[in-house]
Amino acid sequence: MTPPTATTEAPVSATGVTTPVRAPVVTGLGVLAPTGIGIEEHWSAVLAGRSAIDRITLFDPAPYPVKLAGQVPGFVAKERVPSRLISQTDRWTHLGLAAAEAAIADAGVVPAELPEYEMAVVTSSSSGGTEFGQHEMENLYQHAPDWVGAYQSIAWFYAATTGQISIRHGLRGPCGVLCCEQAGGLDAIGQARRLIRTGAKLVMTGGTDASLCPYGLTAQLTTGQLSTVQDPARAYLPFDAEASGYLPGEGGALLVVEDADAAEARGAGPGYGRVLGYAAAFDPPPGSDRRPVLARTVRSALADAGLDAAAVDVVFADALGVPEADRAEAAALAEVFGPRGVPVTAPKTLTGRLYGGGAALDAATALLALRDQVVPHTAGPAAPASGYEIDLVLGEPRRAELRTALVVARGHGGFNAALVLGHPQQNVPGHNEK
Repeated sequence: MTPPTATTEAPVSATGVTTPVRAPVVTGLGVLAPTGIGIEEHWSAVLAGRSAIDRITLFDPAPYPVKLAGQVPGFVAKERVPSRLISQTDRWTHLGLAAAEAAIADAGVVPAELPEYEMAVVTSSSSGGTEFGQHEMENLYQHAPDWVGAYQSIAWFYAATTGQISIRHGLRGPCGVLCCEQAGGLDAIGQARRLIRTGAKLVMTGGTDASLCPYGLTAQLTTGQLSTVQDPARAYLPFDAEASGYLPGEGGALLVVEDADAAEARGAGPGYGRVLGYAAAFDPPPGSDRRPVLARTVRSALADAGLDAAAVDVVFADALGVPEADRAEAAALAEVFGPRGVPVTAPKTLTGRLYGGGAALDAATALLALRDQVVPHTAGPAAPASGYEIDLVLGEPRRAELRTALVVARGHGGFNAALVLGHPQQNVPGHNEK
């Protein structure tokens, strides 16, 4: 097995940085997911296979064909977000602000003690402030334009969460947002690594989502990929013969990613893991004779990390739950790793797909798997469908020596992303690892 590369050559950048850099380290996690608020509550639910899928309660789902989703339990914005921001921002941003606060606390970092222009924010968003926008449109159509509040102009905006986190914590370095649906969480982490390579010392990254409102669900239904099965235990079954689509969810995770030298200098400790490699690509349009790009994306991420396929110990799958997409993903993984060549898991069956927050939550879960040396199982599916040559971990978690995890994600419209994460305690011969 080829050991993960902890030191890589930085690409030529706008700032001229070309010196070798150490792989960035993830020092803090903030999780607000249907499986729980906080790292350990989420992780214990994942290991227990405790599903958070249930009937939607944020609004009455009776008129809609999809009535099930994953909702963040017990989240009360006024308990976690400054009151003045609640009326100015959407629930998606409320979740993001709370996750950022938790990630900063978990990292043990005090932003006010660090150079403000060396701290950045990059988040993922799939649809922006959907619920806030719906209410303002209701005011417009049911009343008059002067009923629409001024905050509509910013609360719906894809970068609203990024901006509010930046302002609240004084993170005044480069800020941005990636709008790549489910793949966006990995793209945001990939961009965080780029920023660190070009001078940032700390980046708040990841994503949350909260599209569980009538407007949001109606928009999601247009894909034709949501499951209308009414049994929570059978509605979302990726890679299973009974797969019928996926279920939506809300929440996600934010991560504090730091320059390894800067983290070490402030005494941050080894952290949860390292960002070793990343790649993104775009599928051809429907009907094209060109192949899907997931296998190529995975290979590119591994090459970026300086690894071969044998170095990967676990794959956190995209797991759409749509048979055609599941078949394509299983084929891509078998192509790269060989038939049943690596353990594959999809804990998102417990939460539903969280869109802008989903891949970030998968990355956080993968880091916890590296921390505790265990592969969480995929709850729900009975066995991989015929022809799916993957080692899908089912029934119970699997103990294993985990040094490297691969997270893959695909977003509606053709987005593909792959992220390689490494265990923090790596002793790599031949590299100047401090």
